[in-house]
Amino acid sequence: MRPHSALAAATLAASLLACGAVAQQSYPSRTVRFILPYGAASATDTAARMFADRLSARWSKPVVVENRPGGDGLVSIDAFVAAKDDHTLWFGPAGIPLVHPYDHDTLPYDPQRDLVPIVSISVVVLAISMPASMKIDTVDQLVTLARAQPGKLNAAAANGVSEFLLFGFIKNMDLQIAKVPYRDIMQAPNDLAEDRIQVLSTSFAVVRPLMQAGRIKVIAVLSRQRAPTAPDIPTAIEAGYPALTFESIGGVFGPRGMPEAKRESIAADFREVVNANPSIAARLAETGQIISIRGPAEFAAAIQEQRDKITSAAKILGLKAASQ
Repeated sequence: MRPHSALAAATLAASLLACGAVAQQSYPSRTVRFILPYGAASATDTAARMFADRLSARWSKPVVVENRPGGDGLVSIDAFVAAKDDHTLWFGPAGIPLVHPYDHDTLPYDPQRDLVPIVSISVVVLAISMPASMKIDTVDQLVTLARAQPGKLNAAAANGVSEFLLFGFIKNMDLQIAKVPYRDIMQAPNDLAEDRIQVLSTSFAVVRPLMQAGRIKVIAVLSRQRAPTAPDIPTAIEAGYPALTFESIGGVFGPRGMPEAKRESIAADFREVVNANPSIAARLAETGQIISIRGPAEFAAAIQEQRDKITSAAKILGLKAASQ
């Protein structure tokens, strides 16, 4: 190659790299939307709004939160997938798309290809609760009551891992407890407190206010460790039911084909926001979450670990995955 040709090639390569760097730095170029599978005041909603405010300031672009509850999370995922836009991100528990193949005969999306991991935000502490009026304090007492009164108890759970674990547990224990579906799980705690349903599995954040008011009894948390803000509540492992243990990872997902470099850049911005705002971790702890910022590769690995656990549980329960 002639010297001037080599120089031209090098200059072109440098220009392309510079353009690529500018393209990465330009994200976002317009409003970013976080689409959530839960209603307002949920643990996911609290986290999303904290990050939306701070990222909006960091990016100098609006970041809006859209609550799309319903359809076991499908309403929110349908809206996210249909957007086909890297400025529309899905913000929610990884467990929802992991259990969808076992909850539905067919799926309108591909859980592994249509939701691309960007960054994990937190581990959401899950809990099993009952009406305080029932005077049930342990999982053992719940099992004993259900066996003594088959068909008399009703149960509900947040869509995703909570639902999969609770009703898988009920089936595996051969308990006759009816399932009550909710379009918005945020309505369930009040029904629990009024004894319209008797068992609820959801995030600790959802039931904490009514627990503090003495209207709901949390009989176990499903995380490996006790919740920092509720150290007196035993874990499922301590209660003697390790099969109920699961740490729900919440995070942000991008659309199919989103480049890794862009996902790494977004994850880095989330990490910087947390580093600059120590109050975020404290606020999440108050809502039953443990901060856990992991980039695309680490987040994907954690999701795969949970997918393997759910697949194993599904085989035990005789459940088959749906086709897309």
